[in-house]
Amino acid sequence: MRFLLLPHLPDQSKPHHDQLRELVDYAVFAEELGFDAYGIGERHDRPAVSSAPPVLLAHIAALTSRIRLFTAVTTLGQLDPLRAYEDYATLDHLAGGRLDLIVAKGAYPRSSRLFGVTRENQWELLQENYLLFQRLWREEKVTWRGRLGRSLEDAEPLPRPYRPEIRIWHGAGSNPDSADFAARHGDPLFTPNGAGAIGPYAAIVRHYRERWAAYGHDPARALVGAGTAGYFGARTSQEAVARYRPVFEARLKVNQAFDGGSIRFDTVEDWIEHGSVLVGSPQQIIDKVLRQHAHFGHELLHLHVDGEVLDDADYLGTLELFFAEIAPVLRRELPSRPLDDAPPRHPDVGADADGRAPVVATRLTGVPSATRR
Repeated sequence: MRFLLLPHLPDQSKPHHDQLRELVDYAVFAEELGFDAYGIGERHDRPAVSSAPPVLLAHIAALTSRIRLFTAVTTLGQLDPLRAYEDYATLDHLAGGRLDLIVAKGAYPRSSRLFGVTRENQWELLQENYLLFQRLWREEKVTWRGRLGRSLEDAEPLPRPYRPEIRIWHGAGSNPDSADFAARHGDPLFTPNGAGAIGPYAAIVRHYRERWAAYGHDPARALVGAGTAGYFGARTSQEAVARYRPVFEARLKVNQAFDGGSIRFDTVEDWIEHGSVLVGSPQQIIDKVLRQHAHFGHELLHLHVDGEVLDDADYLGTLELFFAEIAPVLRRELPSRPLDDAPPRHPDVGADADGRAPVVATRLTGVPSATRR
């Protein structure tokens, strides 16, 4: 198994300069510790400060040499795809080809409204912008007539990218359309496995694998990543729960204030027992990841430590424990492909013969309607 660190939400009482500095510092620490990848999310409203992932990741690229750099996620439907291409093609050069993108429509309506994106058009905009982004990455001259977004006439996107292909993961938490779209284009899937129970996330991954095979792709090449709702490891379960309890309470307040109370658990015990959060002794965490892997078959696991109420010693110490006692077992028990494998070329991504953005339809067989939003 490979491991992706997402930084914790910085302490909102700190100046923005210090919050941004922490996002960079923890990337350097993640490389030193042994993480395979480090991710910066994109959000344009409180409580986040990471509204410019390409800028942050470019700075991180200059301070690291091995760790892969992820966007987690890029809300591509909210962006101008030409400008996004220019940013990420430049970053791909600066990072020496260490860049992966995770794209999704975004889960925060306040951010979407800033860019004129609505629930009615967000999915179609994401699809259209993805298709144009791929054309810009692969072709030296692009003509494009957008249905919802921008159009281009004989555009020359510059700089040309460091790599002829970039791996784009598709984030899918509740919408089977996302899984179908990823499977159609031969791209990997990333499920957040976040605030709720595991069942709906597992259904999305099953749908992805079914559609992957239906589109004629080799089942052995399907690639899945999965998240967690948080991590805190300690020597004993009692110590882990006691030290994590104030973390959960702080997380719940932030969630209720900014994200509509999406966390459906009232106590830390329920959160640990029924959610995806990894809290406990090393063996408990290993066992829970193995149980989740039975549902997902994932090769990439994202971790984040909610550090708002933890001091640096606790934050760094629990990650050190993970790599001393947990990661070696998971890597042995769940072997996976290296993340720096070149992504395969999928020539079916593009436009209609006249350069128009295609209408993308998806079939939604195999997933209960209750999982759709």
